[in-house]
Amino acid sequence: MKLRAIVFEDDEANLELITLVLERRGYEVISTADPTICPVYSNLEESCPHEDACGDFLLTDNRMPNMTGLDFVEAQSRRGCKGVVKNKAVISGSWCPEEQERAEELGCKIFKKPYSIKEISEWLDEEEKKIPAGRKLVVLP
Repeated sequence: MKLRAIVFEDDEANLELITLVLERRGYEVISTADPTICPVYSNLEESCPHEDACGDFLLTDNRMPNMTGLDFVEAQSRRGCKGVVKNKAVISGSWCPEEQERAEELGCKIFKKPYSIKEISEWLDEEEKKIPAGRKLVVLP
């Protein structure tokens, strides 16, 4: 089974670049500018409706129109997201100390724009080794 990455980025050029990098690595990539497409937002009173994770990796911009990437990761955690917590990265052009601390508390890797593709690739290389061979992912339409 291919590795699957979910990418949220409201800047079209950055979204295309990250998507291309991941696809060249052989990943199945779900990419969009709006994180509210996630099923945990379909009914704010219920937890995640899936039995398994939607993806192996999450890469999200922090500053987006509907919410921050950190708010998204925190909401996922509260609502029972089955995603792999250690495989979440938040990307931003500016990080204040409070945001960095919050990202660390949420278990997120931080990348600063302009980011290095090499740095992201090295992070992916390390995290890929930790993904269990028999892991299951949600079948997406």
